[in-house]
Amino acid sequence: MVFVTTRTARAPRLDQACADAVDVAREGITEVDPADIGEHLEAIAEGDRLVTHFFASHLAGYLGWRWAVTVTRAPRARRVTVCETVLLPGPDALMAPGWLPWNERLQPGDLGVGDLMPTDPDDDRLAPGYVLSDDAAVEEVSWELGLGRARVMSQEGRMETAQRWYDGDSGPQAAISAGAPRKARCGTCGFYLPLAGSMRGMFGVCGNLYAPDDARAVSADHGCGAHSEVLLSSPETPVEELPTVYDDSEVESVAVSRAHGSVEAGEPEEGYGHS
Repeated sequence: MVFVTTRTARAPRLDQACADAVDVAREGITEVDPADIGEHLEAIAEGDRLVTHFFASHLAGYLGWRWAVTVTRAPRARRVTVCETVLLPGPDALMAPGWLPWNERLQPGDLGVGDLMPTDPDDDRLAPGYVLSDDAAVEEVSWELGLGRARVMSQEGRMETAQRWYDGDSGPQAAISAGAPRKARCGTCGFYLPLAGSMRGMFGVCGNLYAPDDARAVSADHGCGAHSEVLLSSPETPVEELPTVYDDSEVESVAVSRAHGSVEAGEPEEGYGHS
């Protein structure tokens, strides 16, 4: 029978001499104005006779940061010395966002006039042009080695593109599509130009000059009010004619004089009788 014993790591014990050396640790911060060093926050044991003291930082622009000063002493020695001094972020420190490579920071629309954005040689969205794919349109131009494009979109790249278009402003959930008539879908529009290849059944390009998506790829179930047949599906509603009403409650009687020999001279004047 074999017995296996395990030993847990012993937590370092706080050395009292190093823990009491607060003034020594404070004096170890020599690169800044003493006013930028705040109150003592805590002392943490890092190892045997190795303690780190933390002080609040009053440096402008370093909200929540702390000065960390590590001190130590030799075995059986009473004199404490400073090992290192550093400014570290605290739990609530104001910090800059994590660094990202340029190709991960780019957003759609960031590329401007004259900018260059090289494509990663290992981009999963592309495949060598001489490799057979599941897209018949790609195979027509890429199978002959040395002819056609050097790289074409891979299946993964096409699926990623289709999902992005469908979930964005080119899909059925876009505001312009949701506000269009129910039957005004791009797939039934005369201005819809289907794409070639495996994307043909799902996407096309809008060719309507007056549509908001003109010259853009849209899904077949996208829609807008500029559908080619939208007027045919919306008959005109007749306008109800209202009767003419005269208001004579404010009519004022006016006496009219008649010239001698006129047609009106033979008629009685208003307000006067005749025998």
